[in-house]
Amino acid sequence: PKENIEKAITRASAQGGEVFVEANYEGKGPHGALFWVECATDNPTRTVANVKVIFKKNGGEVVQSGSLDFLFERRTVIEFDEPEGVDLEELELELIDAGLEELEVVDGRVYVYGGFQDFGRLSAACEEWGIEGMKAQLKRIPTSPIEITEEQTEEVELLIDKLEEDDDVQAVFTNVA
Repeated sequence: PKENIEKAITRASAQGGEVFVEANYEGKGPHGALFWVECATDNPTRTVANVKVIFKKNGGEVVQSGSLDFLFERRTVIEFDEPEGVDLEELELELIDAGLEELEVVDGRVYVYGGFQDFGRLSAACEEWGIEGMKAQLKRIPTSPIEITEEQTEEVELLIDKLEEDDDVQAVFTNVA
């Protein structure tokens, strides 16, 4: 993702600053895996063709726009290492005012979840608390994640890798748990 953004910026500056548009594609992959692919492109025709070919070559297909929208929830996700000397309960209470929906700690890593419209407020609130090493993103979280076998996961990961190799693809989300 970071490298894809850098590639897109390099391409834009090398070609005289052409206009980039955001394009989202939804698809079905192998073993019931569903995909949401976010792109930034200066040529939507090229991008949709590339995405369709990648899906087709890897046992999937692009589906009609909007058909998977209800299966992915757009949310703010902020993660950082559990800070020393910070009362997480107090932090949680402060973040509720900024739009916090859920805060969880997993293996010393703190995950803050909120609505996508609260991205700026939640990020700013974490910064005000002096949180360092914060990674703030807008993600598409599956509403009904599925479980698949390890062997099936390899096929799904191959499709994800192929999609992420495309310069226009910024992020790939799936319903696989």
